[in-house]
Amino acid sequence: MSDQFAFKGTLIPIGGNEDKGEKSNFKTKGVLMHVLRESGGPNAKVVVIPTASQIPVEVGENYVSAFGKLGCENVTVMNITDKRQSEDPTRLELIRNADCVMFSGGNQARISSKIGGTSLHRLLRERLHHDEFVIAGTSAGAMAMAEEMIAGGSSSESLFKGAVKMKKGLSLMPGLIIDTHFVRRGRFGRLVEAMAMFPNKLGVGLAEDTGLIIKHGTEFRVIGSGMVLMMDPSNLTHNSHLLLKTGTPMSISNLTTHVLANGDHFRFEDRTVQVLPIGEAFA
Repeated sequence: MSDQFAFKGTLIPIGGNEDKGEKSNFKTKGVLMHVLRESGGPNAKVVVIPTASQIPVEVGENYVSAFGKLGCENVTVMNITDKRQSEDPTRLELIRNADCVMFSGGNQARISSKIGGTSLHRLLRERLHHDEFVIAGTSAGAMAMAEEMIAGGSSSESLFKGAVKMKKGLSLMPGLIIDTHFVRRGRFGRLVEAMAMFPNKLGVGLAEDTGLIIKHGTEFRVIGSGMVLMMDPSNLTHNSHLLLKTGTPMSISNLTTHVLANGDHFRFEDRTVQVLPIGEAFA
């Protein structure tokens, strides 16, 4: 399992709808504050990639404004609308010189189709593995970090085989399958099916305004105002997924599930949880 995770940099998947300066603690506890801190602080060079969004200009401006509130003025918006742009030397040089890349929300399939398998994709993976480099992503940008990427699926049809749709992601952290807007949109069932389909992975369900700081691929720490559901299928004693026809109710047994919140840790190697003491969690 460990070879699915190890890298030198930092991944920060976020569950979507993160605070961009509206809350009073934005500058001290906000998710984007953590992104900037991990990237080196206000002097960091941040590249925002709003490829997933249908309104990339507006989304890019929102991130420029949000990071500006944190004192970071070196923010560049680099939208990729055509796969050929992911081979552009000027764009590649921008990524080589960046401290952080931030993928926006939207449709994760746009990220994989416009960037997957390109020189830009290879450069992102190379820098993550060999440099003190941060890749953050919210909503679609978080889901695209996986190798087996959740691409869609109806929450109302959850736990029937075929409810979740999967595609190939950027494989920045192959050992994880990530879902977002997890609590608000009731996505428990589709992550369960993803675990049944890929029981050699770990599942992460991120609530809104909540993220993970994944350091060097060895462990993560929860940040933000919501919760994280961590699913570990390594001890399954029953999994009917392969035997069923599409549309049939699933059954699955002994799917280990942890509910984690701000400050809690999870170690990938031995799959152990360290929970922040209650007094510190609410400090």
